[in-house]
Amino acid sequence: MLIAGFPAGAWGTNCYLVAPAAGEECVIIDPGHQAAEGVEAAVAKHRLKPVAVIVTHGHIDHVASVVPVCGAREVPAWIHPEDRYMLSDPARGLGMAIGKQLLGELTVGEPDDVRELTDGARLELAGLDLTVDHAPGHTKGSVTFRMPGQDDIPPVLFSGDLLFAGSIGRTDLPGGDHAEILRSLARVCLPLEDSTVVLSGHGPQTTIGRERATNPFLRAVADGRGGAEPAPPRRGM
Repeated sequence: MLIAGFPAGAWGTNCYLVAPAAGEECVIIDPGHQAAEGVEAAVAKHRLKPVAVIVTHGHIDHVASVVPVCGAREVPAWIHPEDRYMLSDPARGLGMAIGKQLLGELTVGEPDDVRELTDGARLELAGLDLTVDHAPGHTKGSVTFRMPGQDDIPPVLFSGDLLFAGSIGRTDLPGGDHAEILRSLARVCLPLEDSTVVLSGHGPQTTIGRERATNPFLRAVADGRGGAEPAPPRRGM
């Protein structure tokens, strides 16, 4: 298994290229602000052939490079239907005042081929088996992608902005809902094995076991105390 990740752009959003091995087909997860150059560098370094772009949610820091990346490789983009509007109108996902300030001269829009993700769907792409879990709360259309473990490789969760090392995604932007993100944490994250590696939209990797033991939000959800915790620190959008 090959997972090549790098933080991109002004918000340090993690973009991932995932393939069974070097020299094979891959999927690209969350090519955000200024990610196109990093994608091309990773593709060349590992001799990869992208077959799809999949995104955890529609905020501009996760999708700003979808159009150029898809266009360069003529591959489809996958996104949940409730966040699809942000591909063409990202300011609506940020609130108009903050949206206009942050977007500046960014070019936005949809690639030629857009496909919609559904809860529980299995994506068989590039020889990979990815399960989609709808996980609203950060945005209405937030999703995560799960990959099963194999041999000595642990399971992997691409958590987007649902779960971070030590925190969770912000819920103060349009479509955000703190109670809803706590329900998503309980439904999506709590059932996973402790060995599951969490690769999030921002920050370092972690594991479900570590977050179950130390993350105040996941601990509160597990104990039935979700509503009593303070708002999370802001990370990304």
